[in-house]
Amino acid sequence: MSAPEVVFGFGAHSDIEDGPELLRMVQQADRDGLDVFSLSDHPYLGARLDAYAAIGFILGQTQRIAGLANVTNLPTRPAPVLARTVTSLSALSGGRVVLGMGAGGLWDRIADMGAPRLSPADAVSAFEEAIVLIRKLSGGGEPITFEGRHHRVRRIDPAPVSAPPVWTGSVGPKSLAATGRVADGWIPGHAADWLSERYRASRPVVDDAAAAVGRDPAEVRTIFNFPGRITERPLASTRGADGRWIGGSADQWVEELTGAVREHGASGFILFSPDGGAQDPVSLGRWGAEIVPAVREAIAKES
Repeated sequence: MSAPEVVFGFGAHSDIEDGPELLRMVQQADRDGLDVFSLSDHPYLGARLDAYAAIGFILGQTQRIAGLANVTNLPTRPAPVLARTVTSLSALSGGRVVLGMGAGGLWDRIADMGAPRLSPADAVSAFEEAIVLIRKLSGGGEPITFEGRHHRVRRIDPAPVSAPPVWTGSVGPKSLAATGRVADGWIPGHAADWLSERYRASRPVVDDAAAAVGRDPAEVRTIFNFPGRITERPLASTRGADGRWIGGSADQWVEELTGAVREHGASGFILFSPDGGAQDPVSLGRWGAEIVPAVREAIAKES
């Protein structure tokens, strides 16, 4: 069996005032052949676009690219309703959606939205249970009754389409283990990459949990949120004193990402602005038109 294709995307800024530019950038990324765009999900921030409303709007005006909430703020989105949202988006877009899942952070703000505050252990338990329930509420079949600790439904018909792939933003050991048991992909937190201590300590937790339930750990892909500058000229050093990627020329990016796939099993990369703000359209254009095609070509030569 051949390895799944490496996915490439970008993380977009999602303030309401950025809506027209956001649409233009995603449409350009779609034309350039990128695989996914991602939006953050912070419903307690009034200046932000709702992640799922924006994803649906953009999918309706693109052809190939998939949408991802990076990652869904689960405590504010009841799992059965989230199941309806993502299966509907999948049906309407021809499968162009990925379900990003998180256990929840910024609990003070989540509580301000009226969601019950959960302990860390309960948040992880609810997160894993939600993934299981969302899958049960997809793919057709008999009505579902589910009596979990956190999520309960009675005689609910599943959607007649499959649930999308689930990528998590797990950080702690319990949520990492849940990722290994039930998820399809993992996005390391804090933009950690394959050379970071966070990745080296965390990935074995995912793998061990997957193996413990009879899964091949390779089924859980690693997709990296990857910020950095794309420069006109090569940098003397592409990583800082702390070992974190800074960026470099297009050729330096290609070398770095190709090595990550070949030597570290990376399954995907989502480009982010180095300052955490709105994506630079020029850099995004170079990412989609220069760097990504070159990495794909280099990977293909090795397969």
